[in-house]
Amino acid sequence: MSHPPLTQLSDEERLFRDSVLDFARKRVAPRAAAMDEQGALDRDLLPPLFDLGIMGIEIPESYGGSGASFFNAILAVEALAVVDPSVSVLIDVQNTLVANALLRWGSDAQKERYLPRLSREWVGSYALSEAGSGSDAFALAARAERKGDRWVLNGRKLWITNANESSLFLVFASVDPSKGYKGITAFVVERTSPGFSVGKKENKLGIRASSTCELVLEDCEVPEGNVLGEVGKGYKIAIETLNEGRIGIGAQMLGLAAGAFEHAMRYMGERKQFGQSIASFQGVQFQYARVAMEIEAARLLVYNAARLKDAGQPFVKEAAMAKLFASEVAERAASLSIEFMGGVGFTKDYPVEKLYRDAKIGKIYEGTSNMQLSTIAKMLQAEYDVKG
Repeated sequence: MSHPPLTQLSDEERLFRDSVLDFARKRVAPRAAAMDEQGALDRDLLPPLFDLGIMGIEIPESYGGSGASFFNAILAVEALAVVDPSVSVLIDVQNTLVANALLRWGSDAQKERYLPRLSREWVGSYALSEAGSGSDAFALAARAERKGDRWVLNGRKLWITNANESSLFLVFASVDPSKGYKGITAFVVERTSPGFSVGKKENKLGIRASSTCELVLEDCEVPEGNVLGEVGKGYKIAIETLNEGRIGIGAQMLGLAAGAFEHAMRYMGERKQFGQSIASFQGVQFQYARVAMEIEAARLLVYNAARLKDAGQPFVKEAAMAKLFASEVAERAASLSIEFMGGVGFTKDYPVEKLYRDAKIGKIYEGTSNMQLSTIAKMLQAEYDVKG
């Protein structure tokens, strides 16, 4: 049986990727600088993102989604990040975290209620982090208490992506702190739920158009039927959803690196110094050849992890490697692209300085670089039967 090359896209995949890239270049690129400056998403972009079918990529057609693969979601995240990683992370969280968790763990009633809306009009957020629980994800202070046929949630969530735009939030809280991580439960919370509010918005270094906000739960009431999965199994949902989400961040960083590199190569091909283009100097050639190699290696890691996931194969180690490596490559590629462009690269007249700022978050969110290394090491220990 012959296998196609990893980076070879089917006709359907290529058409899909090209349509997203075309949308990004025509509709997102003209707004990217202003959105970055204002630190806010242009709401006019939301309806066309839904119309394009990229807010519910894996959601079955019976629920109004595109019924496509996880790999297609990864292609969309990558394509948007070439132009604006802020818009890329909006659809990344929507697809790889929110829709993904509902598809896998949601009850029939939850799917009927929420998947059509996520496909057509609702943005979703994934609310795990708190002031005291970042890498130590399960040190949750948020509490949930059953009262009759409802759950009452209290606490605060921090660093929640898409919060300004979202109508739906997957919120993790503990129903019994004495049980440790086995008390953690996932709840589907609507923006209009009593006692729920979106708090302070962070003023960030990069991906500034992507909203990152605090969530405030003050006796927030949700129906009993809004528990996602089982009570006490929220930790499993969180871990398994984030494992897939990491491939999305890898794709975002891959697109960002490719976008910055594209700007730099075009500029170096046109810019003349000492009678020849900058791109023809050997000292520069060696540098950009290496960047191109690293971007290609990141692409192989990201695509392989996504294809493993679609094939139903184990992918956790590969997802951690893809996220870790792609985030390092993005930071390096964007930084060098500024140097390749010299003084103009340092100005806001070109998009590369923005991509450089956008790259930094890749090593931090959805599991820091150290957490990825820890995951990879644990899996290697198990593979090689290393004793503790």
